[in-house]
Amino acid sequence: MSSRIEQIIEEIEEYIDRDCKYQPLSTTKIIVNKEHLDELLRELRMKTPDEIKRYQKIISNRDAILADAQAKADAMLEEAQVQTNELVSEHEIMQQAYAQANEIVTQATAQAQEILDNATMDANAIRVGAIQYTDDLLANAESIIGHTLDSYTTKYDGLINSLQECYDVVRTNRAELEIPTEDEMNYNQESNME
Repeated sequence: MSSRIEQIIEEIEEYIDRDCKYQPLSTTKIIVNKEHLDELLRELRMKTPDEIKRYQKIISNRDAILADAQAKADAMLEEAQVQTNELVSEHEIMQQAYAQANEIVTQATAQAQEILDNATMDANAIRVGAIQYTDDLLANAESIIGHTLDSYTTKYDGLINSLQECYDVVRTNRAELEIPTEDEMNYNQESNME
């Protein structure tokens, strides 16, 4: 079952692939509806902390797993100690009791260590998975936002270049007009009268 964050990212990808049209004369730049994309990104921002909390809760369970493993190990050691005391109470079987007690303690210690090792490995795997998952989600969001920023930057750069070209044409046309001054006009009239 996918998370809401994954669904939002899929919606953003579908929107870009299906609903966005290419900019004129471009095969890589697209035009997006800013309000629609902002709404999807807003929801993504609101859902991300919930997902992170969910994985933090999983990671926090590691302490409970380790505590349970420690309790089982302590119980095994206590049971081994009880059995050792019972066996040692009789003098004739003292050596046998000692050997059995040591074997039980060794087994209990090995089992307890195995439980602790497995619990630690599971907790670390869950933590790494949660961090990787969150990083993947944020990387997808970062890519989408960066693509949108690139698109808008290119669009506004094109507008500024067009305005600059228009401005240059107007200045050039004005320079070509060369409106005569009042003195030049008077001189031309006197020349024509002669």
